[in-house]
Amino acid sequence: MSARLAACGSLLAVTLLAGGPSRGDIQAPSLAAYAKECELRIAALPEFDCASGALVPITVDGGKVPQQYLPGMSCDRPSLLPPEKGEKTDGQCVPNSRALVLRDDGKVQISAFCRQRLIRPAGTQLFDEIDIVLHSIETGSTCWFRAKKHNPAGDPGIGVAGSRVPPPTSPAGRSFWNLPAEVAAQNCGFCHDSGPFYYSPFIGQTGRIPSDPLGKYANDIGRPFQAWPKPLSLSTRGNTCTGCHRIGSEYTCRTGMYQSIGAAHIVNLDEWGQRYPQSHWMPIDNLWIKAQWEVIYAQSVKALGECCENPKAPGCIAQRIEASPKTSARPRK
Repeated sequence: MSARLAACGSLLAVTLLAGGPSRGDIQAPSLAAYAKECELRIAALPEFDCASGALVPITVDGGKVPQQYLPGMSCDRPSLLPPEKGEKTDGQCVPNSRALVLRDDGKVQISAFCRQRLIRPAGTQLFDEIDIVLHSIETGSTCWFRAKKHNPAGDPGIGVAGSRVPPPTSPAGRSFWNLPAEVAAQNCGFCHDSGPFYYSPFIGQTGRIPSDPLGKYANDIGRPFQAWPKPLSLSTRGNTCTGCHRIGSEYTCRTGMYQSIGAAHIVNLDEWGQRYPQSHWMPIDNLWIKAQWEVIYAQSVKALGECCENPKAPGCIAQRIEASPKTSARPRK
């Protein structure tokens, strides 16, 4: 998904190996039922055009537009989402992805991302993947939709048309969107462990990403998504990181937190992106000199890392995110 960073689990493969129902047997009822429940409990999804979204810039050496986009190239702000197992892509610096916020009104947030994994001409309306995160601020309930075609050879002529993306409740949507079990098998919740939207410089530079950093969050719609692990929210008293947002106990505290401070490898990140301050993109719009950053945040990161290893350790505050009351985020300094 727009903020998904790692794909793990093999729920779909296990189902098929076990002789589970084929796509043709379960496509209409399972997708239709899931989409309808999401609509009833959160909101209806609109039809949209990927071309209306903000283009994700792919720049090099601190903001320069490259003369040519090449497979495997490095860039200032690469995508953090790795290829799926067996998937052939052109790397993490592929141009022409687009980000959209379809709704963000204090009650419902709808984020859409039209993702390119293969290099295609500018202005193309063919995408490798289209993702939607549908989130209720009031209840925390969250739904996930993905449209993606099987393309193991990495053929740029194969993809999903983004010119008229149909709602999953429509007749056209039932053949456009992947089955809930297929989407859930990507285990988006592993990376989206702190909340429904995951910030990274790749998508953050567009300004098209909703935010509900301390709000309610639950994957409680649809049996495949209810089976996802329930992450903890980790903190320590006076922690300067969790004053603005949560730290989830899955991907965020183990890898994502360290990527955001230049302490974990990011594939295809160029030399400019590895230098301070851009290497430390938490807090967002980091304006501290490095010595100041170390004083303010380094101990908090260390404490969170220790709680990640042992949430029951003295001084660690760990609670289920689903039960967390909604509060207002502390203003950024």
